[in-house]
Amino acid sequence: MDSTLLQSARQVLLAEARALEAASARLDGEFERAVDLLARHAGKVLVTGIGKSGIIAQKIAATLCSVGQPAVFLHPVEALHGDLGLYTPGDPTIVVSRSGNTAELLRLVTQLKAVASPVIGILGAPQSSLGVLMDVVLDASVRAEADPNNLAPTASASVAMGLGDALAIGLIERRGFTPADFARFHPAGQLGRNLLLRVSEVMHPLAQVATAAATDPLRQVVIGMTSRPLGAACVLDSQGRLAGLITDGDVRRALRQHDDIRGVVAAEVMTARPAAISPGASVHEALRKMEDRGSQISVLPVVDEMGLCVGLLRLHDLYQHQPSTGR
Repeated sequence: MDSTLLQSARQVLLAEARALEAASARLDGEFERAVDLLARHAGKVLVTGIGKSGIIAQKIAATLCSVGQPAVFLHPVEALHGDLGLYTPGDPTIVVSRSGNTAELLRLVTQLKAVASPVIGILGAPQSSLGVLMDVVLDASVRAEADPNNLAPTASASVAMGLGDALAIGLIERRGFTPADFARFHPAGQLGRNLLLRVSEVMHPLAQVATAAATDPLRQVVIGMTSRPLGAACVLDSQGRLAGLITDGDVRRALRQHDDIRGVVAAEVMTARPAAISPGASVHEALRKMEDRGSQISVLPVVDEMGLCVGLLRLHDLYQHQPSTGR
C-alpha cells in the first residue's frame, strides 16, 4: 500500500473540508437575500457558468429542480446566440465563476439587465469585475486549491457546489417543502419509490409468513420457517396479535445454547415486543426504522391499528425496483 498516496488523498479531502468550513463561517445577510430573492419568484431560475463552473452550474440547476424550484442551465455562449429567449422578464440568474472575470459571463450579465433578471453570483473572487455587477454575491473564495500546484479547481469547486446546495435547502425551509413534495419530483428513483409506496404494497401477507404460538416447540417453528423462507416467524397470541418474533439469527443462537432443542419452545427464543410497522406507513419510514438503530434489522412485522399481525416486511423488499405483485 502506497502510504504517501493515501496521505496525499487525505490532505485533499481535509483541504476541501476546511474550505467549506470557512465558507460556512462567512455566510451573512447576503445569503438570506439570495434565498428570499429566489423564494419570492414564482417562475424559473437560470443557472450559468463555463468550464468546470458550468458543470457545477448544471448540478445546481438539477438540485433546484429536485426541490421544486424550476431551474434551467444556460450556457453563456449559447445565451448570446439566441438562448436568451428562455427568459421571462424577472427570472433570476445564478452565475457561478471561480475567477469572476470570465469574458463570456461578463457579456452575458450586461445583457441580463434587458430581461430584468436579478443576478446572484457564486464567485471565487467577490471583488472581481463580475462581483460589482451582481445584485447578490455569495463568497466562494478559497485560500488555496487542494492540488499541490494550486491550479486545479478542487476546493473552489466544492465550495461553489456547497453554496448551491445551501440555496436549495434554504428554499426547502422557506417554502415548507415536504417529503411528499420531494416524492412527486422523483417518482422513478429509489428515493421517490420509498416515499410514495406504502408498506402494504410491498409486504408479505400473513398467509405467506411462518407463524407460531408462544408454546409451540422450536422444532415446529424451524419447520415452518423452512417452508416459508422469509427469514423470520411471527409469534402470535390466540387473538392474532403479535407477541414476538423469531429470526434466523435467533434460531442459530438457540442451537448454540442447547444441545437438545426438543424441549425448547418459541417463547424462550423469540424477541418479545419487537419493532413493528403499520401497513399504511411509507416504505421510507420502514427503511428508517430498520436501519436507524444501533443494531440494524432485516425483517419487520407489520401490525395494524388493532394490534393484529398482518404480514412481514423484509429489507430486501424495500430495494426491489418495482412493487411486488400478487400479494
